[in-house]
Amino acid sequence: MMSSSSSPDRSFHNFCLLFLNFISFPTFLCCSFIQAPYGRHIRSGWGPTIPSWVSWFLMESPTVFFSLLIYPFGRHVSSLRSFSLLSVFLLHYIHRTIIYPLFRLHRNSNGSFPISVSLMAFTFNLLNSYVQIRWVSHYGDYEADEWFWERFLVGLVVFGFGMVVNVKSDLVLVGLKAQGGGYKIPRGGLFELISCPNYLGEIIEWLGWAIMTWSWAGVGFLLYTFSNLVPRAMGNHKWYLEKFKEEYPRNRKAVIPFLY
Repeated sequence: MMSSSSSPDRSFHNFCLLFLNFISFPTFLCCSFIQAPYGRHIRSGWGPTIPSWVSWFLMESPTVFFSLLIYPFGRHVSSLRSFSLLSVFLLHYIHRTIIYPLFRLHRNSNGSFPISVSLMAFTFNLLNSYVQIRWVSHYGDYEADEWFWERFLVGLVVFGFGMVVNVKSDLVLVGLKAQGGGYKIPRGGLFELISCPNYLGEIIEWLGWAIMTWSWAGVGFLLYTFSNLVPRAMGNHKWYLEKFKEEYPRNRKAVIPFLY
């Protein structure tokens, strides 16, 4: 296995890393004008659809199976530091790939999801899993990192807080939809301050990841998550205001409490 900076794999990883960072701004612009057609924004014109719980499993699955496939080929495969980072990454994505879709199915909270959107998300998750896990397992320089565990613990606290916010908020939304009767105004917790605490939670998670990895790979993922979810949150916020008009709390922001 080649590990020099001039190896084909390193060149390919650098290219993928640059691409991940490059697409953040175009993603932000695109998502600001075009809402992905799923959930409350579902609409025709995007091709055939599949049940949303199936879509969530399929499009998130590379983050688990591809990560586990490439991790053993890294030079840090026996490193506790590397394994700790892998475990955190998989903690989020095992939930997102397996537990979350099953919960939606169990609660009969389902809908349609365009296959075209699922394929785009599947492709991104392949790219991102390669960038993150190849860095964690092979290209990270752990020997020279004297502050790894201190940063890891700080980042883990941030990540854990974000995941709790993300999961609890998703459970509220799925629970409301499972009641039937269409969309309702979510209440309680951070929903009293913002329309999309589930998105805020995920952004905070990957901020924690960027701190833990202390890498351009982590920063690139954080930037992309922000660029993808903030416009989505703004679209959801506008949708709530238009649908519920006078009923919707006017003091709520979209995704950042008191600010945005």
